[in-house]
Amino acid sequence: MGERPYTLLSCCVSIDGYIGSAASRLLLSNDADFDRVDAVRASCDAILVGAETVRVDNPRLLVRSRTRREERSARGQPASPIKVTVTRRAKLDAHADFFRAGDAEKLVYCATPRVEVARERLGPVATVVDGGDSVEMGTLSSDLAGRGVERLMVEGGATIHTQFLTDDLVDELQLTVAPVFVGDSGAPRFVRDGVFPWNPGRRAELVDVRQLGDVVLLRYALSSRFEDA
Repeated sequence: MGERPYTLLSCCVSIDGYIGSAASRLLLSNDADFDRVDAVRASCDAILVGAETVRVDNPRLLVRSRTRREERSARGQPASPIKVTVTRRAKLDAHADFFRAGDAEKLVYCATPRVEVARERLGPVATVVDGGDSVEMGTLSSDLAGRGVERLMVEGGATIHTQFLTDDLVDELQLTVAPVFVGDSGAPRFVRDGVFPWNPGRRAELVDVRQLGDVVLLRYALSSRFEDA
């Protein structure tokens, strides 16, 4: 794999490691952490979420702060970062907020067998990229670098988190822990099963702990490229 963007994975979890409930979307974070995440988004060139997150959470993925949008515009950047998603089946709604909200470029990396379907469905609202028979995150990252993306923020869900982490493509993990339990094995967790580079024999490096109201931010350096900004 060639060059790839500096990659920051951001997630909020419950005390017992869940990112939502089985029945509905669950807001775990608080206003202070939402503002922090907004600042991180404003510092990035692209934000990536999986197709399931687009379907279930219907995220807008925009920089909320007017000041931050204006600062980006003053630097010659779009008001919000490029939006990126990954799909195998191309079951995405062109009317979802991911596509409709904001003027930033939208990229959809799709598995080859469904590329034509994706282009018919999403062509007017996004650029559909042929990601190969099975979209590999390393290949996707290299392609984003070729499109000028220097800083990538990955915001879920569990499948995407797992793929980036098990492929050792994450430079920084920002994990916010909320003071709640979900207690439902049917709910989505932070990651799925996998072979991770960090384990009892290779512990991740904790570089910062910060309290934000009733949540705690943990920052981990997961590569030598970590930037302590």
